Amino acid sequence: MPSRRNFLAGAASVGAIGLAPVLSGCASTTRSAAGKGKVVIVGAGYGGSTAAKYIREWSGNTIEVTVVEPGDAFISCPISNLVIAGAKSMQDITTSYDALRTRHGVKWIKSMVESIDPAAHTVKLANGETLKYDKLVLSPGIDLMFDTVEGLKAANEAGQILISMKAGPETMALRKQIEAMPDGGVFALSVPKAPFRCPPGPYERATLVAAYFKQHKPKSKVLIFDANDKVQSKEPLFKKAWAEQYKGMIEYIPDHNVTGVNAQSKEVLFEVDNPVKADVLNIIPQQRAGVIAQKTGLANMNARWCAVDYKTFESAVHKDIHVLGDSIQISPLMPKSGHMANQHAKVAAAAIVSMLYDQPVNPHPVVMNTCYSMVSFKEAIHVATVHQYDEKEKTYLTVPGSGGISAGLSELEAHYAEAWATNIWRDTLS
Repeated sequence: MPSRRNFLAGAASVGAIGLAPVLSGCASTTRSAAGKGKVVIVGAGYGGSTAAKYIREWSGNTIEVTVVEPGDAFISCPISNLVIAGAKSMQDITTSYDALRTRHGVKWIKSMVESIDPAAHTVKLANGETLKYDKLVLSPGIDLMFDTVEGLKAANEAGQILISMKAGPETMALRKQIEAMPDGGVFALSVPKAPFRCPPGPYERATLVAAYFKQHKPKSKVLIFDANDKVQSKEPLFKKAWAEQYKGMIEYIPDHNVTGVNAQSKEVLFEVDNPVKADVLNIIPQQRAGVIAQKTGLANMNARWCAVDYKTFESAVHKDIHVLGDSIQISPLMPKSGHMANQHAKVAAAAIVSMLYDQPVNPHPVVMNTCYSMVSFKEAIHVATVHQYDEKEKTYLTVPGSGGISAGLSELEAHYAEAWATNIWRDTLS
């Protein structure tokens, strides 16, 4: 069993299986000579950064890649809950983009995208520049649906109620709120109705906050208000940790959809129950595809998520636009995770290189996902799945017998979680 786990811990460095295209003489193709090798990538998270690297690498550096990203460095959402709980620093989850620029020759523009013209194949930037593309890759992450929780947007903008579903300034701000809590105080976290980014993420956060309380504020309590009827990932293992390690500290309340907040009284409002007060509120609203995907009309599934051709991740709405990561309508049992965004990017990168050079696209790509969750500062749990594209069903199906979940809480798995992070950051950014 440990050898299998060790394989999973290093799986991120291998990535999606059987994807690298074979491009004999690609540098001298008609498309290249005609300037048909310009790819613009919007967003440099797990999806966008991986796509940039592998399009350059798998094309023999013959396809021009330009990344549009407003951030100064890559900051990982996975592992960020350890920062919130005080066990790691922001520096521990931050990686420079320098290798993508210098080692792989990726062009870089620090800006935001204002609009996309799919017919003209152009992208207009906030700095006034317009970029032409042959292929556009969108990895825009999520947009928070503030309108689903009354009062949340104003409270969030004022810094009173934080969400921290994107690692960055709110990560440290939430950590400071927790540190400032009195011993005996209450931390209340809400989980939105699925689907949402990183299914085990909110439960891991609640657990690690309890781990911090156990050491520094033992009279304090964590409340988890879940809009769903059960824990959305690794339920038996999380509940085992709560019962054995945090008895009396964590209270899990399912079927409680948050409808509003009162920042002044620090109250949470629900559909079915009386308001609850807490010292720190971490309210996570429902989510949808990133704003630029919505503005471009790509979010065609329930006006929230982007439908794609899973074999290439090309949009079902606009040709030559490929959408990755949390913004897409996921296939069955495929989570919205950093690892999965990395895998989407490799499938898309291979397909884009093949399509630009008139080569056949891999008909049966395989992707994998491994998700670790810390349940203390020394122990972790994981879930893993492997998915293969099925031509008949036009989607990814889980490979029978390929997945697995931890047998229990384990210090060894915490080491594997660290190895997973190191491997996937290297795979994505170096």
